[in-house]
Amino acid sequence: MHVNEAIKLRRSIKHYDPKHEITKEEIHILLSNAVLSPTAFNIQNWRFVVVTDKALRQKIREVSWGQAQVEEASLLIVLVADLMAWNKEPGRYWKDAPKPVQDYLVPAIQQYYQNKPEVQRDEAMRSCGMAAMNLMLSAKAMGYDTCPMDGFDFDQVAKLLNLPNDHTPAMFVCVGKGIKEAMPRGGQLPLSEVVIENQFK
Repeated sequence: MHVNEAIKLRRSIKHYDPKHEITKEEIHILLSNAVLSPTAFNIQNWRFVVVTDKALRQKIREVSWGQAQVEEASLLIVLVADLMAWNKEPGRYWKDAPKPVQDYLVPAIQQYYQNKPEVQRDEAMRSCGMAAMNLMLSAKAMGYDTCPMDGFDFDQVAKLLNLPNDHTPAMFVCVGKGIKEAMPRGGQLPLSEVVIENQFK
């Protein structure tokens, strides 16, 4: 499937075939594509919690206002932001780059993020959002449907996943075989309203 087609066809699907199983190979492809998404300073501050335990999926559904796709989709991926990725051996993010590049960028990471919790969080959330889009477009190209979600209790999900203190949930992506089409688009704003040339007037 061409990327333009995947973009146009991708919709948030809420109803899935609970009997369908995604293969380990397909999951590997999805996650391999997800990690090709960009991150500032290449710090790769997303983490992907693939929830396969049925009892845990049920508990997550309970703290997600009972939304069925959390439990019934073939795959539940919780995108988690590692807020301190910038400070965890940052040299490894540039280990394959020429030494002058390493000497410039690795210290710059510290300067950019040190003592700036809002920047740390904003960057991590942006990164998770871009990774989620890679996941969803890859899934669509493979013939799967998806549903991005933030409709859940973030604190409860963090507890259920036993997240470290410097990690926070960003969003879910449910993946599977949809059994009911999405509702018609609610209303798309025209480009003339959302595209600004140069400056707001």
